[in-house]
Amino acid sequence: MATIHVDEKSGSDATGTGSPEAPYQTVAHALFTHGHDAKVLTRPDPNSEYDQPSPTAMKKGKKAAEILEKKRKKAEENAAREDKEKAEERERAEKKIEESKKIILTESPDLPKAIKSKIGSLVAHRNKRVRVSGWIHRLRQQKDIIFIVLRDGTGYLQVVLTGLTAQIYQALTLTIESSAEFTGELKEVPEGKTAPGGHELVVDYWKLLGESPGGDAAFTNQLNDKTDPSILADLRHLVLRGETASAVLRLRSALLAAFRDTLTSHDLLEVTPPCLVQTSVEGGATLFKLDYYGQPAYLTQSSQLYLETCLPSLGDVFCVQESFRAENSHTRRHLSEYTHLEGELAFITFDDLMTHIETLICETLDKLLANHASAALIKQLNPSFVPPSRPFLRLSYASAIDWLVEHGIKRQEEDEHENGVVDAEGKPVMVDHKLGDDIAEAAERQMTDIIGKPVFLYGFPAELKSFYMKKMTGPDGTKGGYTFTESCDLLMPNVGEIVGGSMRIADMEELFAGYKREGIDPTSYYWFTDQRKYGTCEHGGYGLGVERFLAYLANRYTVRECSLYPRWPGRATP
Repeated sequence: MATIHVDEKSGSDATGTGSPEAPYQTVAHALFTHGHDAKVLTRPDPNSEYDQPSPTAMKKGKKAAEILEKKRKKAEENAAREDKEKAEERERAEKKIEESKKIILTESPDLPKAIKSKIGSLVAHRNKRVRVSGWIHRLRQQKDIIFIVLRDGTGYLQVVLTGLTAQIYQALTLTIESSAEFTGELKEVPEGKTAPGGHELVVDYWKLLGESPGGDAAFTNQLNDKTDPSILADLRHLVLRGETASAVLRLRSALLAAFRDTLTSHDLLEVTPPCLVQTSVEGGATLFKLDYYGQPAYLTQSSQLYLETCLPSLGDVFCVQESFRAENSHTRRHLSEYTHLEGELAFITFDDLMTHIETLICETLDKLLANHASAALIKQLNPSFVPPSRPFLRLSYASAIDWLVEHGIKRQEEDEHENGVVDAEGKPVMVDHKLGDDIAEAAERQMTDIIGKPVFLYGFPAELKSFYMKKMTGPDGTKGGYTFTESCDLLMPNVGEIVGGSMRIADMEELFAGYKREGIDPTSYYWFTDQRKYGTCEHGGYGLGVERFLAYLANRYTVRECSLYPRWPGRATP
């Protein structure tokens, strides 16, 4: 007979084996595991020798072992009973399923003809018989009643199945995201009860249209709180069915409509420039190049140059167009393809331009908050949202550099190749900002978050900006050997830059100097240059990133949540 060892201090009843190296902790467990006749040796701690337990200790151990044995038998009896009950429940469920196949649900011809309606339009049809179709968003079975939340894209509806409607085979096997058509009386929910829209559909007839799988392939097994972000990106087509993702896209639609309404109310005309171009706007390094019938062409970075050509014939114009940037950036505010709202205005000053952008932002937000549907979406996605007050703060680039230095916000030092410098431990070497620096995204956002309100950052050095931007004149036009431009970025808290704009060069010779500075062959830009040849004028424009603005409005962490099917480096599916 093997000897069983017990160490009252360092032993373990859970992981011990009874050996000297892995002893149990209690005599009771040793006797319970190996029987009352087992030979047991004990010790009070690892520093003592194993010895036979006292008769009293053995008596207590045997009594405790008997209690453990009774608990074991009780647990076995409970497990056997539960297994039996589960088997009986499965048998009843299977029998119920088989019986349900015999039930045929038919629509009674004696009932009033149903009014076909979208969920979002049901209020006008209360206390009437209606027919609605949609997808099973949520599902709950309660005895002989099945509660469903139906979704059709216009809203959500509580659907109640009782009687035969809840007993047919399709009801007992119904799954999330199946599509179905329901017919019945639309009733207001009783006082004290809640349901989407304040009413529910009591069904008298329904039919399954498209079954969604259960088991391992069930919708809830594909998407849940623990799903990896890369899987969520692959399953974006399913993510869109969620309440948050669909609310963001619904707000996006309302935002675009409000932008258009605001711009047209200020006499801007919408135009639709091409996406296939043969000229760059923001530099060739971020162009997506393609072969266009044997000619080099690119996906547009901006529609600005085309908008400028519309000014003499159409007046002030805007467009809502996709722009593309081949920039290998994985930040939370960058996309390779984004929706670009761009405007161009003639006969204005730089001050007029910033005022126009401010007006566009504020009046658009006013329209969204005045509309019940869009205001509800903002409340759902960003409960603490407060619209910005006017006027926006205007801060010159030179003053911003001083502000960053004063607040200890530094940048990483760069070598002659513009690579970040690190120390011996591989940590970035941080230095103060100075004139001529391109203020990095992190510093820009940090500054905006500290200020806590929209900021127009204006007057950037010409070396940091595009060839077409007009230079400042007067005493503020130069400093420290740098010439500044009539350019501006609108920065918003939590997001950073959402709008970039500038006055455009109106003088043809100055424009040619800009081409030369950037090494651009003006031949391909003849149609753009002609705007200065045939009646030039002071004009300016801007580009607003719709996804960035939406991220600010809906309090989204990344712009990837604000696009239907976001594209970023390495991601072009689905």
